[in-house]
Order: sequence, then structure tokens, then C-alpha cells
Amino acid sequence: MRTLAEETRLIPAAGGALWRLDEGGVLETALVHRHKYDDWSLPKGKLDAGEHALAAAVREVVEETGLDVVVGRRSVQTRYVHRHGPKRVDYWVMQVVGGEFVPNDEVDELRWLPVPEAVAQVSHDHDRAVLVDLARTDVPRAPRVLLVRHASAGDRSSWDGPDAERPLDRRGRDQAARLAALLPVFAPARLLTAPPVRCRETLAPLAEALGLPVGEAPELGEEHFALDPQAGLDLVEELLAVDDGAGPALVCSQGGAIPSVLLALGVRWHAGAAALHPPAAKGSVWALGGRPDEETDGLVADYYRDFSADPSAPR
Repeated sequence: MRTLAEETRLIPAAGGALWRLDEGGVLETALVHRHKYDDWSLPKGKLDAGEHALAAAVREVVEETGLDVVVGRRSVQTRYVHRHGPKRVDYWVMQVVGGEFVPNDEVDELRWLPVPEAVAQVSHDHDRAVLVDLARTDVPRAPRVLLVRHASAGDRSSWDGPDAERPLDRRGRDQAARLAALLPVFAPARLLTAPPVRCRETLAPLAEALGLPVGEAPELGEEHFALDPQAGLDLVEELLAVDDGAGPALVCSQGGAIPSVLLALGVRWHAGAAALHPPAAKGSVWALGGRPDEETDGLVADYYRDFSADPSAPR
């Protein structure tokens, strides 16, 4: 068991397992050659001060490869001893959608390879574990639904008007800004919201950043969900089943609906030996993909408690 002191000495880093399909449909991944170390590895790098791991992963991939990526599911977390101390690297699966590699100060060559060849080519065992995860066929590589709980809106008891009209507070506006800064990496193609003002205000900065309209999802508002929870679940399952090649749907909902939907989908949350209801903190995101009842495309459920700068926070 690691002590708290040992954990705080970890060097946090993040990176990506890149992928594309060749003309024959073969899964390929990109390795980078770092001339400083003369090794073949996955693009990754240390977090800047105050940076979330997801933001760092995308930044490092872009800096080292010059490629445009769309973030998919979480990959594995690796830990190993670096010459400056123990290192922890969080990885995401990332689809390459454009850009062009140009040699730079860190990377002098990029090589696309089928995954089995990349596993043989890469220099470090901890990178092989990430490539093995990339090749999995039992889970999808990308989410189909981003289920967002609205940001902070103060206390219901301190608001004099109708609860549905309660707006975001200062903390909530900050959370909405962070969502707008990071959620575009998933390339959401559709935005939906439950009726309350605080849900719509949570998505407003993101809608502006993406240039997308915000549609209605009354089925995932607390009042409607309490009367007809099956309608809310049906909507999420319908969105999960969409396979049109576009990005995921993003839905802003409420704390009275999200945990129940997740439980119905088969999502379980464990703290030690205890099984708990799935969390849904204000401003949090669940990235969902696949189907819970299918053997070859099982459910992926990645939880992002928030996008604050604390990289050690549960995500």
C-alpha cells in the first residue's frame, strides 16, 4: 500500500493511444521516436501546473505529433520509475481526424503501424499495456453519450422564485466555463438539456464555443423523470444506439435522474469493498458508450467529477 507521502511524489503525466483505420479496415496506431532518448513510445508528457490530465493529454499529443484528434474512452493508467522519480501516466484513446506530422524538438519521426507491429516496436513495457487496451474489441473506442449534471446553482432554500428558474451561481459559471473549454475534445455533435434554467445555463458557453443549438430533453428533468423514469432511460438508450459516424450527443440533466439512469444501464460504483450508487456531482460528466447487454460491445462509463486543476481528484 502506498503512503500519502509516496503518492504526492508521483510525477503526473498524460498522453494518447492514437488510432485510425487503413483502407482495408485494419486498426493502426502511431508511435513517436524521441531522439533525446532514442526510443519508440506513445505521445505523452507532464502536466503543467494547474492543468487537468485530459487537457494535458490532448496538448501533449498535438505538440508532439501535429495531428488533430477526437478523444474517446479512457485507456489504462501506467506507473513506472522515471529518473526524476515515480511517474503516473493517464491515457486516452484518441481518433486521428486530420493534421500532419512535422518533426519537432521532442519527436523526429512518427510511424503508423498495425497494433501488433506497434506492440513489438515500442520500447517500453508500460506502453505495450496501453496498446493492448487499444486493441480491445469488447468495448467501443469512443462514447456515444456525454451525460452532464448541471453546474452549481446555490441552495434551493435561498432562492425565492420557482426552482426551475434558479440560475447558476459564481461557482457554477466557472464550472460551465471549464466544461466549454474541455468537452469539445470529444467533438459532441448534438446538445440537449433538461428544462431548468440551470441546465440550459450550464450548456450555454459550450453551445457558443461549438456553434450548436441546444435542444430539449424533458425526459431527463427531475419532475418528468420522477413520473416516468422509463422515458428518460429510453432516451439515453436511443442515443447510445445511434451509429451515424457523428460525434456523441451531450445531455445536461439533474441529480435526481442521472444515478438512476446509470444503475439501469448496469453502471456500478465501488469504494473499497462497498458498492455505491454512481456519483453525479454538480458539473460532472459521464462519458457513456456501447450497450450493457452486448458481449462484443459492452458498456464504457468514464466518470469525470469535474475539470478542475486537481489531477488527483477522482474522475
